[in-house]
Amino acid sequence: MKLPPDVQFIKEPRLFIWRPHGVINESAVNKVIGALGHLESRAAEGFNRFSDTLLADSTELNFKFAFHVSLYRRLAYPGPPVKSAILVAEPAMAHYSKMHALLTQGSMLKVRIFKEREAAAKWLGVPNELLEAPPDS
Repeated sequence: MKLPPDVQFIKEPRLFIWRPHGVINESAVNKVIGALGHLESRAAEGFNRFSDTLLADSTELNFKFAFHVSLYRRLAYPGPPVKSAILVAEPAMAHYSKMHALLTQGSMLKVRIFKEREAAAKWLGVPNELLEAPPDS
């Protein structure tokens, strides 16, 4: 499976990165979930996730969709424990990210929301430079 253009998988340190551009809508989220599920099904071990939403123009999601996605991810991911850092600035994305973190509590997905890239890198245990958006973004 070819990864969407806004998705990157780095084999070492086993990190899935999503950097959405434009509008974050159901279609965009479904594409990233498809890519994530594909990689999870092929991975022998878990990998952490980083979502950098700072380059997105807006968020066009609704509560029902976000709720179903969070529950689906909670049930679909069998483990081992992984960290998922979400970098947000826009209030709507922060709202949906907090809901996702709440709905995945107690699962193998450890979700945290960050306003600073450096704090996300520290929590994920990776160099800050790895999380910086490429110059062509």
